[in-house]
Amino acid sequence: MNMKRSTLYIISIGLLLAAGSASAQKAERSNIRQGNRLYRNEKYTESEIAYRKGLTVNPRSVEAAYNLGNALYKQKKYPEAAEQYMQIVGRREQLLADNPANGRRLAEVYHNLGNIQMQGKDYAKSVEAYKQSLRLNPKDDETRYNLALAQKLLKNQQQQQQNQQQNQQQQQQQQQEQQQQQQKEDKRENKTQQEKQQNEQMSQDNAQQILDAFLQDERDTQEKVKKAQRQQQERRKTDKQW
Repeated sequence: MNMKRSTLYIISIGLLLAAGSASAQKAERSNIRQGNRLYRNEKYTESEIAYRKGLTVNPRSVEAAYNLGNALYKQKKYPEAAEQYMQIVGRREQLLADNPANGRRLAEVYHNLGNIQMQGKDYAKSVEAYKQSLRLNPKDDETRYNLALAQKLLKNQQQQQQNQQQNQQQQQQQQQEQQQQQQKEDKRENKTQQEKQQNEQMSQDNAQQILDAFLQDERDTQEKVKKAQRQQQERRKTDKQW
């Protein structure tokens, strides 16, 4: 994506606001012109310094802010560049009221903002920025191409987010089902264990009962035998002749 920069702002385009004395204006112009020369020679760091000096003299200088944004953009300092562009966008109505021709420059600002937001994968904002640019300059084919690309990337991003959300929901549902299944299995296992323990206890109780019954029968049998023996002995005593 190319940065939109047909020409650097020149003081004579009418965007310079009154900012103090003639000497201050002269210092501002000097810094901006120096920045422009450095920018054209691709010395973006040095041009940044010059434009910042211009803003120090006149913080409301649209020229210095725009050109500084471009210098920062070239250095891939995207957040700082966006900050400069946003300051200009915030004065959109005033700039258009001062000179309708400023619309073309504002279109370039929106174009560059769209590029920065595209770099940060904030496709929704980049789409809106490109739309704003085209409203100000409908004939810009490069911006129209970038808009189509941003819309496509936004659609893909939204689809990916939707798929991720669905996958997360499915994973959560699977986890819940697994937990429920595990709870059922644990409950079934606990019930089986309890039944097993109960059966074992019943078996022990039954065995004890059988043993007790056997011992009781044995005692009863022995008692009967002893009783029969006593009765026999008593009969023998009774039947004995004197």
